[in-house]
Amino acid sequence: MEKLRTAIVGFGFMGKTHALNILKSDLMTLAAVVDKRPDALTAQTGGNIDTGTFDAGALDNVKLYASTEDCLNSEQIDLVYVCVHTPAHFETAMTALRHGANVFIEKPFVIDVSEGISLISEARNRNLQLGVAHVVRFMAPYMQLKRICDEGIYGKLRFLSLTRFAGVPGWGDWLKMQRDFGKSGGALFDLVIHDVDFARYLLGEPDEIHATILPGLLSRHDYVCTFWDYPGRDLHVKIEGGNTFPSNFPFEASYKAVFRDATLMWTSNAGSEIKVITDDAVTSIPLGDATDGYRDEGQYFAKCILNRQFPATCSAQSSLDTVKICHRLADI
Repeated sequence: MEKLRTAIVGFGFMGKTHALNILKSDLMTLAAVVDKRPDALTAQTGGNIDTGTFDAGALDNVKLYASTEDCLNSEQIDLVYVCVHTPAHFETAMTALRHGANVFIEKPFVIDVSEGISLISEARNRNLQLGVAHVVRFMAPYMQLKRICDEGIYGKLRFLSLTRFAGVPGWGDWLKMQRDFGKSGGALFDLVIHDVDFARYLLGEPDEIHATILPGLLSRHDYVCTFWDYPGRDLHVKIEGGNTFPSNFPFEASYKAVFRDATLMWTSNAGSEIKVITDDAVTSIPLGDATDGYRDEGQYFAKCILNRQFPATCSAQSSLDTVKICHRLADI
């Protein structure tokens, strides 16, 4: 089976994270990188977490282009990863689709809902796959939580608390995003959206939403605390997070899930296990590396392309529905 010839547009933290996994993939080959920086393939890039480093010579055969148009006019590309900042998602993805390439786009899909509708329509009309990288759906602690909920292992879920905090990003073009206040979507659309999306994925659309929103350096919604109610199901969700802290503030994600028969607790600070807490004991569920989710989401999407299957777990429409909820929160 021939591998999907893949290009990455934007070679910052997320672009390099995806490149590491594409280089190891049996379904994709990294054919090109698009980045305006002439030293993009060797420049150091920071991020919230450690996702690995390149072996010497790993990128020797990867071509570097300054624009998406140049790359797609020069190369036969099957799949484009869009890893640029959010304001450039629409134009980059539309260019790739119009050149006949499938597209996997980093979250948030878009900020402007109409742009998402246009991209979904373009992909459908061209019979191409369009997916969005909501990696939390593929991370072991969250996949286990979904399995436990779906199978009713500890009875009915009554309350779920999801948190996600980080320092304000200080690497790459994030300082420019501070000057372009609001254009990145801020913490709501770039960070807390992980938990907004997972709650939707796990539980569906809430009946009622309440929220407190506070501004930061990137937008007027860089801190979010929201409560979701599902009255007919006697179920409540709290999502809290943001990046209203100094750049060196350590990243942390966590959840607490209160079931009828047990409470589950996980934190990225002790990410190798889920604690299962009852009145009688505290046990644990062992986990693999959460960062394997970056590998698994890419493999899943590549398989969908090769098998001509709809990418249900990372569909653009589902991601757009998450963006709509973020707008509801932003407007509160």
